[in-house]
Formats: sequence, C-alpha cells, structure tokens
Amino acid sequence: MAGHKYKGYTNDGKPLKIAFDVDGDDTPHGEVMDMSLQVKPQYHGVGKGLCFMSFSSGSSGNMAYLGTPRGGILIDAGIREPVKYHRKKKNPERQDVPTLDQAFDELERNGISRDMIKGVLLTHAHQDHMRCLYPAVNRCHCSVYCTMGVMDQLLQRCRISGRIRDHHVPIFKEIPFRVLDMEITAFETSHDVKSVGFSIEYEGERFVIATDMGIITERAAHYMCRANYLMLECNYDLEMLENGKYPAMLKDRVKGDKGHLDNVVSAQFVAEHYNENLRYVFLCHLSKDNNTEEIALSTMRRALEAKGLTVGDGSNAVDQRNRNVQIYALPRYSASAWFVLA
Repeated sequence: MAGHKYKGYTNDGKPLKIAFDVDGDDTPHGEVMDMSLQVKPQYHGVGKGLCFMSFSSGSSGNMAYLGTPRGGILIDAGIREPVKYHRKKKNPERQDVPTLDQAFDELERNGISRDMIKGVLLTHAHQDHMRCLYPAVNRCHCSVYCTMGVMDQLLQRCRISGRIRDHHVPIFKEIPFRVLDMEITAFETSHDVKSVGFSIEYEGERFVIATDMGIITERAAHYMCRANYLMLECNYDLEMLENGKYPAMLKDRVKGDKGHLDNVVSAQFVAEHYNENLRYVFLCHLSKDNNTEEIALSTMRRALEAKGLTVGDGSNAVDQRNRNVQIYALPRYSASAWFVLA
C-alpha cells in the first residue's frame, strides 16, 4: 500500500468525502499494432434497455457507444480519423487504434446505423478523446455535448475545425439534460484540463463514466456510488510506473491529483462502496506502458473478493451469470464485446 493514502467512508446516501493520492498516464508510446479491430463481438442485437460497446480505451484513443432501442450517443471521439482526414505526415502513435469507419462498421453489425447516433459526450479536450470528433459529428449530423470550458480548450489547444461550434450544445455541471430517452448529468473530475464525467440514466438504470482523473472527488464519488454500470479508469500499476521508463516529471504527473487513477485506488473504491445495484465495472484507460489487463483485473477481483463478493468475467457464460458483480477490461486497441445490459 506504499504510495497511497486512502480514506474509507460508509455510503450513507450523502455525497462522500474521499481523499486519495494517485495515479495515471496520458502520453501515447510504442510500437505500431494491427490496425484492424481484433475482437469481433458476437451479435446480440439491441435489446430492450441499455447497450454498450467500446472501440478503444487507453492513451492512444478512446471512444464508446451507449444507447437504448431508440438510438444512442458516443462517449468521446478519440480514435483514428477516416482516411481522408489523415495528415500527410502520419503519426505512428495513431496507427494502433481503429478508424472511425471501422467503429461504424461494428455498430452496423449490431443494428446501429449512423442516423441513430444523436450526439457525442466529450469529457475533455485531450487528443486521445477528441481526435476524430469533427468527422464523427459531421458524418452522423449530430451534436457535441460539452461544457463551455471544455469547448474553449478544444478550440484553443487542438487542431480542429472551428465549425465544430456549429454542432456544440453547451451543458452545465450537475444540471441534467436529455438526449433521446436518456437523462444525462455531467460532473466535475480532477484532471490537468477542464474535465467531466457523465451519469446517464435510462428507465432507472444508471451508467456512469469516470475516467482521466487524479483523485476521486466528493462529487464524482456521489455519482459513482449510484451506478448500476460503472466505466472506471484503472490507468496504471504503481510498481510498473515507478520502475518504468517514464522520466520523473511524467511519473509525478501521472501520480498527481490531476493525473490518473491507479488499479489499487480504483479497486479499493469499488470494494469499499459496493452495493447490490452495481452489476458491471468496465475498467478503462489502461496504460500500455504501466499496466496490463491481467494486473488491472486481478487487482479489482482481489479487492471485491476480500469483501466476500463473487465476481464474474463479463462473458455472460452460464457459470458466470450468478455473481454479485461483473468486471471487464476494455481493450486498448480493439472493439469490446457488445453488451446488452438490460
């Protein structure tokens, strides 16, 4: 437990005061990988409730889909642009994640056409979350939902068409808004740019996105504790980070209170505040250099089992269904399974 300060609190239904010393990594590194979507999810259809799929989750790119039978939204848009949008000088850091076209193909296989995508929820203005934002909203003819602070940083810091403002629908932290039949609430998170998480409610079910944050703040904890489905950052393993190749300045950034969450802190939070309404935990934004799926999953599993809980692997196999909670690590460079959540 060296290097972590964790204070546990009981979930009494009030906003929680939680303090952590933590985490993360935001800088893409590494070799070029297979550009195709390596995992071909089984077709499950749309279902009667929430459906979820991630296309890439990590420092090289992030984008996911969440929807209902009427349609849905993208959560961030940081995967590779379609070919016609590529810069002449290719960046090898971008070649390991899917293209927007490949993501749309995967959605089509699961019954989701482009015109069913009604918006993009943008958490913050880092390249790995907004790289293909303009082509995504342009092709889907949909809106970008983000705070004015995130939009200002998007226009000031990122190479993006100013026409993105034509698609912008301003939102405000902790003031709910609706997209289709989903009620969505943004809440502030602790990162080195303006950043939010999202709580999305549909027919009494809540899907909460909590990524890219150095500490779990009181307000983030409030929404996370109400989740039925929690997409939670497990960015790094502390030992791997401290013994890894990052320079000291970057290590300090990753571990700082405006950096990222590590496996232990995320696992402790979920175990400490588990309630019977929580069904899935999707581990997201795993570092390529400082984490592995196996380490992240085993850390979460151990923390939950230490509380006497049974843990499934999210596969929906018969022997995995009757568990207290399912955990699943979202792949860094490929599509996840297609989840029919309710």
